[in-house]
Amino acid sequence: MRLQNQVALITGAGSGIGRESALLFAAEGASVVAADINLAAAEETAAAIRAAGGQALAVKADVSQAADCAAMVAAAEKEYGKLTVLFNNAGISHADDDDSIATTEDVWDLTFAINVKGVFLGCKYGVPALRRAGGGSIINTASFVAIVGAATPQLAYTSSKGAVLSMTRELACIHARENIRVNALCPGPLRTELLMKYLNTEEKKQRRLVHIPMGRFGEAAEIAKAALYLASSESSFVTGSEFLVDGGITAAYTTPL
Repeated sequence: MRLQNQVALITGAGSGIGRESALLFAAEGASVVAADINLAAAEETAAAIRAAGGQALAVKADVSQAADCAAMVAAAEKEYGKLTVLFNNAGISHADDDDSIATTEDVWDLTFAINVKGVFLGCKYGVPALRRAGGGSIINTASFVAIVGAATPQLAYTSSKGAVLSMTRELACIHARENIRVNALCPGPLRTELLMKYLNTEEKKQRRLVHIPMGRFGEAAEIAKAALYLASSESSFVTGSEFLVDGGITAAYTTPL
C-alpha cells in the first residue's frame, strides 16, 4: 500500500486522468476526495472506489471559484482529518482555442481561469492544509506542450500549461523546507475524450501518431501511475520537476539534429 494513511484530493476526478488516479490512489490505501464540476461524475468515481472497498467522498467544485476550492479542502479535513496529497488535475482545452488572431478573449480568459487560476486556488487553500498535516505532495497537471509547443494552434491551452509549469517550480522552491513537494505532471497525447474529440478521424490520429516515437497514444491509467509515484514517499527527493510521460515526443522535438 503505497499511500496507506494518506488523504488525497483530486480535481477533475470525474473522468480521464482524474478518475484513473482516484481509483489507483484508493487501491493503494488513500482516502480520496473526488472533486469535479460535474458532481454526478464525481459521485460515480467515489462509488466505484467504495464498491472496491476503499474510502471516497465526492464534492462539486468549480476550481476557478475560490469558495469552491476552499470548500473542497475543508471537506477533506472534515471527513478524513487531514490532507496530504493535492492533485490539481482539472483542466480544459476549448474547441475554439486557436492562434493569437483567431482565439477570442473569452476563450483565453476561460482557459486561464480553470487551468491556471484553478491550480493557484487549489494551492492557496491546499498548502495550509498540508502544513497542518506536517507536509505532503502537490501534483499539478501541465503538458508536454508547455515545453515544446503544439503543432496545431491552441495558444490559450499551451500558454496556460506553461504557466502551470512555472508556478510549480516557484511553489516547489517556496515550500521545500516545509516538507511539501510540488511537481508538474506533463502528459503527452492521450487516448482520452479531451483529445479524441479533436482527432475524430483516423487520418487526424495518424498525423499526430507519426510524431510520437512509441507510435501510440498514452492511456489515462499510465498517467495515473506516474501521479502515484509523485504522490508517494518513493519520490521523497523529487520536487520542482517537469515529470514527462509522453511516449518520447518531447525527446524527439528537443534532440539536436
